[in-house]
Order: sequence, then C-alpha cells, then structure tokens
Amino acid sequence: MTIRILLADDHSDVRSGFRLVLDSQPDMSVVGEAADGATALDLARRLEPDVVLADIRMPRLDGLELTRLLTGPEAARPTRVVVVTTFDHDEYVHTALRNGACGFLLKRSGPALLIEGVRAAMAGDALISPQITVRLLDRLSPPPLSPASPASPASAAPIAPTGPTAVLTDREQDIARLVARGLTNAEIGAELFIAPGTAKTHVANIQAKLKVRNRVGIAAWAWETNLVEPRV
Repeated sequence: MTIRILLADDHSDVRSGFRLVLDSQPDMSVVGEAADGATALDLARRLEPDVVLADIRMPRLDGLELTRLLTGPEAARPTRVVVVTTFDHDEYVHTALRNGACGFLLKRSGPALLIEGVRAAMAGDALISPQITVRLLDRLSPPPLSPASPASPASAAPIAPTGPTAVLTDREQDIARLVARGLTNAEIGAELFIAPGTAKTHVANIQAKLKVRNRVGIAAWAWETNLVEPRV
C-alpha cells in the first residue's frame, strides 16, 4: 500500500525538500501541497490523504487549528496529522498533542526521522523528536538540593501519582510511563516480559480509559499528571 501524504508549509523550499525525501520511498507518495492552512484543510478534505505533515506558523490557518479540524470530532473523515516545525515551544507541543496530532517533529531532526514519523502514524503509533522528549522529561526532574539541606529518605523518594492516575491499573501505569518515554510495543514487551501483542492491547485499553486518540495522547497525559518518574 502506498502512503498518500499532503504537505502543508508556507515555505516552498521546505515542501520541495520533504517531497524529495518522501517520494524517494517506495511506499510513499506526496499527493498535494499547500502554502497555507486553509488550503491544506480544503485539500485534505478533497484528496483524503493518509497523513498530513503540517507546519505550525502558516497564513490564514495555523497548523495547530488545522490539526484540530482534521482530527477532532467534527471531522467527517479523521486524518492523521504529524506536526513538523522549527518551533519547539512547550505550549505548541502540548496544544498539538491535545488537538490530536500523531507526532511532533522538528525540521532539523533530519529526513530519517521524517520518514519514521510518517510510518509511525500509519501504524497507529506516534513519534516525537527526541530533543523534545528529553527536555520534557528533564523538567520533571527535582531541583538540586542545597548542601545545607541534605535530603531525608522520605524527601528523596519519588512521589506516587494520585488523582487522575487512579483510572489506570498499576500495570497500565507502568505501560503509560514507557509509552511516554517513547518505547514501541515490542520494547514495552521486552521491558515488562510480556508479548508485544499484550502490550498493544494494554495501550489500546489505556487510550480508551483516558479518551485519547493515540500514543502521543497517552504520553501527554503522563507528563501532565506527573506519572513519568523524574530522570536522574
């Protein structure tokens, strides 16, 4: 099956570069280009691509709103959208994920990650540029302790998640943590000594419980609820 892709970016050189990379893949074909969000929305509805690669800052309609309109409940035919942008501000990342994006990639990440992001979206997975994931996890790390105030055992222990995490079982919370760290179903299975198919079933159950569309939604929820353990 050929993956049909629509490019939405207001820079023609970026679109040309993406087209060159994607059309070089035997299973991918760029079926349309748009220089602004409104045109992209119209083309997506007419061409029905499998994946839309959308920049954030575009004339007439930005990529975040385009994502919401193509993936939200009002969409007649929900479309996979991967945001590909120069800007990695946290508010952009969180808004894109909440609006239903199947991935968030930085343009500087290179062609290999672009191809991988498209394939991940088609497989029902999601890909976030490693630079963004590392930064988000770093912000969950505790502040350095003052030499005059050594940590007690109680203060050094990680705080157990409370509140919204109660909706998930302990095993589901373990899997949500690993999803937030970017692991695939096979990697989750190896980590937890379960079959990849079992991991996939757990991920589907977590999506249903959290009412999120994909793995990126699980990751966003895990970060926002402090389910992800601090990196040390």
